[in-house]
Amino acid sequence: QVQLVESGGGLVQAGGSLRLSCVASGRIFSFCNMGWFRQAPGKQRELVATITRVGVTNYAESAKGRFTISRDNAKNTVYLQMNSLKPEDTGVYYCWSWDSWGQGTQVTVSS
Repeated sequence: QVQLVESGGGLVQAGGSLRLSCVASGRIFSFCNMGWFRQAPGKQRELVATITRVGVTNYAESAKGRFTISRDNAKNTVYLQMNSLKPEDTGVYYCWSWDSWGQGTQVTVSS
């Protein structure tokens, strides 16, 4: 099992940026596919972006062109750079790998 700890959430105005980080432990990080999901109030958890162990990325349509997922294997960390944030990006953002989830970090975008 892998343990995941997110950080970097907060309150930002529409059009602003945030960078989320997720530090992983418990497995060899370079072997892990990683991802970011989010859950808005009253809605189901949804995919935001994923990155494979070899760096292939995939994005939800809502994230394309605004968000960038990346990884630093030396730091056992995956990042989500979020630019041009919109109020509809508000939610709890979760880091994912294998069958594990982090505790989540709140992102709130004000209009």
